[in-house]
Amino acid sequence: MHLDRSAPVLARSAHGCFNSALNARSWLTGLMPALADLRDRIARLAEGYSQPRQIDGMKVFSATQTTVPLGNVTEPVMALVAQGAKRSVLGGQVFDYAAGQFLIVTVDLPLTSHITAASADEPFLAVSLPLDPRTVAQLFLESRLPGRVAPAGPALSTSDASPELLDAVVRLLRLADTPDDQRILGPAVKREIHWRLLTGPQGGLVRQVGLADSRVAHVARAIAWIKNHYDEVIRIEDLAAEVNLSISSLNRHFRAATSMSPLQYQKQIRLQRARVRLLVNPVDVAGAGHAVGYASASQFTREYRRLFGAPPGLDATRLQSAHLAPE
Repeated sequence: MHLDRSAPVLARSAHGCFNSALNARSWLTGLMPALADLRDRIARLAEGYSQPRQIDGMKVFSATQTTVPLGNVTEPVMALVAQGAKRSVLGGQVFDYAAGQFLIVTVDLPLTSHITAASADEPFLAVSLPLDPRTVAQLFLESRLPGRVAPAGPALSTSDASPELLDAVVRLLRLADTPDDQRILGPAVKREIHWRLLTGPQGGLVRQVGLADSRVAHVARAIAWIKNHYDEVIRIEDLAAEVNLSISSLNRHFRAATSMSPLQYQKQIRLQRARVRLLVNPVDVAGAGHAVGYASASQFTREYRRLFGAPPGLDATRLQSAHLAPE
């Protein structure tokens, strides 16, 4: 996940590509009224906030500029774009999503993301809602949905939003105007959104969030352990025992879900957290490396450069002058 030097070119061209793609996607025609309502509500709720605004567990966000790619660990979430476009990258796999489309992430993943279409006249507008494993499990058990084969790909995907999903998200945002209604009715609407996701095109992926013995659940437990011990030396044997899997099964499931091995995941976490520290203090390169578990400053610099395309101090200085997208 390196800082994409082609990002400015991609960002400049993305808006035009997005407009032509928008015209070509006939399925959007029927969604226009709901999308317009969604855009208006996100714009109003996010107005005056430079960071994503949290409202009853969900987030709304508006940005008037494209951004540079920046790594972050994204937790299980549904992120729906109302206007503009965004790109997320996992292990070299690119996931683009624009107005009327959503991103589903089902385990904590180290994504590199940036906004590719945004302007003062047409800002990037999006809303996100965390995925709740208990809600998914309850819905699956109550509905007796037929079993679906777990998707073979990574634990994230993009899809077109259905009219029913858009309607539910709009109604959830509408409740923000009336706190009493939000408190009483909000949980039911969030449950409906999970139902729309569970019965939608990514239902097989979403279902994995709520199943205790699913591939995603095993990987999620491994990821939680890695995040708690990321600055330590991790032995793959210990991690496999922790999640009750053989070493070969752990490696296979982990790589299928995250597009990387457990130790590569740990390295991503270390370097991303070091990068955040360097944004605050770009001078203390050795301290940033040591804080995330590197005993060797030269190894830290070498691996940092390999991932982000520049040595730590230079990369941090460059990022301080760039426009970053908050998550």
